[in-house]
Amino acid sequence: MSVSPTASPAAARAAGSAPTQADLLDFARRTAADTPLIASLPLDPQGRTWVRLEGPGGSEAWLIGWPPGTGTGWHDHADSVGAFLTASGELTEYSLAARLPSDGWKTLELTEGVDRERRLPAGQGRAFGHHHVHEVLNESPDRHAISVHAYYPPLPRIRRYSRTGPVLRLEQVERPEDWQ
Repeated sequence: MSVSPTASPAAARAAGSAPTQADLLDFARRTAADTPLIASLPLDPQGRTWVRLEGPGGSEAWLIGWPPGTGTGWHDHADSVGAFLTASGELTEYSLAARLPSDGWKTLELTEGVDRERRLPAGQGRAFGHHHVHEVLNESPDRHAISVHAYYPPLPRIRRYSRTGPVLRLEQVERPEDWQ
């Protein structure tokens, strides 16, 4: 299923140019406010659900449902910039305030003070740049969360990591055919 929310004036002005992080966050905010769209997402008590959306300026976008206690694990979106916003419930984002090498490593020891935590209740979101490493979780014990995500350029890959204390290890590289 693919859905296309109405383009904003900013997106119309930017027609023909790549959407910025602000454009992606604006799209997520407008999409999250589309109550019938949010209510249409099928929710599964066991696993995340998603619907692909048409994002602004050729971006890739998703509406994602998060059962209680689910999360993404540590990952990045490679060369894509992005934004996400919680439409209902609350999500927590754990991220690293450090620029990691883009390629050519398997294990890194993180320095002290790089960890960040954000609580994102309904209506709150964030934009992020290239190679942003994070994990997103619905830590609620009993309530689903729903969020809107947008990436530009469309995701060429997602790198998945494991983390033990300060050690971050590259575990897997996924390509679009792995999640579409």
